[in-house]
Amino acid sequence: MMARALSADFLKIRGKGIWLLAVIAPIGLVAMQALNFGLRYDYLMKIYAADPWGGLLENILMFVPIAIYLGITLVCSLMANVEHQLSSWKQLLALPITRSAVFSAKFVLVFMILCVSCLLLSLGTVVLGLALGMGQENMPYGDILRLGFAPFMGTIPLLGFQLWLSLTSKNQGIPVSIGVTASVVSLFALKFPDYMPLKWPLLAYLGPGQTKIIGAGLLLGAVIALAGLIHFNRKDVD
Repeated sequence: MMARALSADFLKIRGKGIWLLAVIAPIGLVAMQALNFGLRYDYLMKIYAADPWGGLLENILMFVPIAIYLGITLVCSLMANVEHQLSSWKQLLALPITRSAVFSAKFVLVFMILCVSCLLLSLGTVVLGLALGMGQENMPYGDILRLGFAPFMGTIPLLGFQLWLSLTSKNQGIPVSIGVTASVVSLFALKFPDYMPLKWPLLAYLGPGQTKIIGAGLLLGAVIALAGLIHFNRKDVD
């Protein structure tokens, strides 16, 4: 049943710019660092002479959390708007498909879209590093892959929360405002205690305890998504 709902959602988001957003975001991050290294190449390569790949990843990582938080916010809001703008909730929920399947399909679709974006970020990092002459022999394949996906695993709680708010609130100003605020505040996340979820995207990559942080992100995200699913099942959606 969820597969049918997921298939329908894939069709609904065609032409809505959601996939374009998923592509533009990682390209934008890579392009920003291409400009950064291009303008200060000699200076930065001197600083990171011992580990140029590590320096590149460090510079990209600084902006990964804010990009993921904004991506989650916009994708969830755009997907919910497909139903809100057409006022199609009543028709959708009148179909022989459970509310749980509807909510779960949208969660899975958002997760898949953002995974594609994370993969493109890792691929773009590889291309940029090679273009900057860092060499393939010292390329940290594992770290590059972690750069794309580990911070994302730390943002799953916000994904669950944003999808919950976006689907149950016709006024998208509320979830968007919360998401943008979280994105801006995440710039100062290193100063937060380790138990603050806004710090988890960085800790999921930098540590300490990366595995525990990723596990905590997935667990808390599942709990929040379950709470959202229960609320969605009980709420009258216009």
